[in-house]
Amino acid sequence: MELPLLIAAIVAVALVIVVAGVIVSMNRTRRLASRRPSELPSASVPSVEPDADAPATSSAEERAPEPAPDAPSIEAPERASTRMSRLRRRLAGSNNALASALLGLLARDRIDESTWDDVEETLITSDLGVGPTTELMGNLRRELSIDGVQDPAVARAKLRAELIKLVDPTLDRGLRITGADGQPGVVMVVGVNGTGKTTTIGKIARLLVAEGRTLVLGAADTFRAAAADQLATWGSRVGVQTVRGPEGGDPASVAFDAVAQGVAQGVDVVLVDTAGRLHTKTGLMDELGKIKRVIEKKAPVTEVLLVIDATTGQNGLIQARIFSDVVAVTGIVLTKLDGSAKGGIVVQVQRELGVPVKLIGLGEGADDLAPFTAEGFVDGLLGA
Repeated sequence: MELPLLIAAIVAVALVIVVAGVIVSMNRTRRLASRRPSELPSASVPSVEPDADAPATSSAEERAPEPAPDAPSIEAPERASTRMSRLRRRLAGSNNALASALLGLLARDRIDESTWDDVEETLITSDLGVGPTTELMGNLRRELSIDGVQDPAVARAKLRAELIKLVDPTLDRGLRITGADGQPGVVMVVGVNGTGKTTTIGKIARLLVAEGRTLVLGAADTFRAAAADQLATWGSRVGVQTVRGPEGGDPASVAFDAVAQGVAQGVDVVLVDTAGRLHTKTGLMDELGKIKRVIEKKAPVTEVLLVIDATTGQNGLIQARIFSDVVAVTGIVLTKLDGSAKGGIVVQVQRELGVPVKLIGLGEGADDLAPFTAEGFVDGLLGA
């Protein structure tokens, strides 16, 4: 009987031990579950070795999304109506020999033959030319000899009227930017090296955008490595597409593609840049004629603008004649008319070609280009 009792006692002790172990384990589990994650043993949190080449970042930085790239900002060009007064003031403030000579004439109490001779010489050297100078002098002498110059205001008014007549307000100075039958207007811009032709095209684009026109730019100057990039930069600033080709490619092909793109998109105007070329190089000038002929297989060229650096004087007139013979120039853009430029070039170039000055540039700013008017130009000269 003693053996069975011993076995039963051993079994009972074993059961007590097992139950006690279970209770202790459950209590420990509950205590661990109630502790914060930071209090858990390090073995319970998996660790990842940081990348030695990766920059140290906080968890907030790791969760932050990548910033979206900035959209290209589109500029709002200045409207033509607000450019005119600013450019007129700049013209009045420039060192213009023509204006100085004429205003000096009005400042004298008595005008003798020696004075008239001095004024005539100054006018001729101001790139006004012999013919326009003779005409202006004759009209002024007649008017001032009748009424005299006792009243400076009257004399000034007569001078202003004669100058406006000389610059010719009757010429049509509007840009021909409307094509026929719903096609875009096509404007070719030509000129010699160094006149700022590509920059001028960018400024014309800004002027047209400011007036609510849609357009495409054609980078047909394929010989100057930076020309297409420069034009594309000007276009991107006002949200205008630039059609370009490979460097050294066929300029006529690029010009044609630009016009085709303009027709397909239904834009108002296609502006075509061409390579600056010396007017003495026959091959280059012939190529310019080819560009125009190829363009007109797609749409008529409505305007050919010749960019002339106003500081070149008589050389600018020689350029104008040659270009006009090759591509029938319809309008002049005079750049750098401030500073050392001589205002008489306006009159002479118009009479030489029989086409009007349509745009003038009076500074380096993006919006320092404005439509030319006879009244505005003369008032600028006279400081009115």
